[in-house]
Amino acid sequence: MTAPTAWRADPYNDALRSGQGPLFLRRGDGWLLPLDVERWCEAPDEADWSVLRRCRGAVLDVGCGPGRLVAALAARGRRALGIDLSPEAVARTERMGAPALCRSVFDPLPGEGRWGTVLLIDGNIGIGGDPVVLLRRMGELTSPAGKIIAECAVADVDERCEVRVADGRGALGSPFPWARVGVDALCAYAERTGWRPALRWSAAGRPFLELVRRSSPPFSGAEI
Repeated sequence: MTAPTAWRADPYNDALRSGQGPLFLRRGDGWLLPLDVERWCEAPDEADWSVLRRCRGAVLDVGCGPGRLVAALAARGRRALGIDLSPEAVARTERMGAPALCRSVFDPLPGEGRWGTVLLIDGNIGIGGDPVVLLRRMGELTSPAGKIIAECAVADVDERCEVRVADGRGALGSPFPWARVGVDALCAYAERTGWRPALRWSAAGRPFLELVRRSSPPFSGAEI
């Protein structure tokens, strides 16, 4: 699968460079999905920490953006790596003292088969436009005891579409495939790809799902 060039070009890099939007994913029919650039460029909030506290082992942050999550982990001595297609995202992450690579998740990556946790936050379950393909790739990246923590769409949605990055002022990136997946849809995709839901929770209105391999023992704690 080839990596879309849209994340390497303006207006996405412009927004990360300035640390502010507006920025959207624009569907072909004109529908706009706002992208929360300001939050991405700030320190992790409590919803983010609900994810970070559940990370185990070495952590790969897929589509790390400006690096708030991988930087928070690195600052606490955790082994963590961010990957992103945007040079500006990688540069910002490195300026925060965290390692990052300008690379697609479908490219060869360090530590394949050994990552303890892979993060798909801020809608990044949509990467590539096919959750089945992405989840199978996660199986190649994680260790046998590894997990995925994904942020799902707020709505009960299961959508594949073509989008462009837009700044709302006329600038458009090139089109690329994307997916929007709610919790129920992601649970169904997990079952098809060797994963199972271990935990689901919401924080600050953001729904999250933790996936483990189907062969892993059942989670014994309460959902949050």
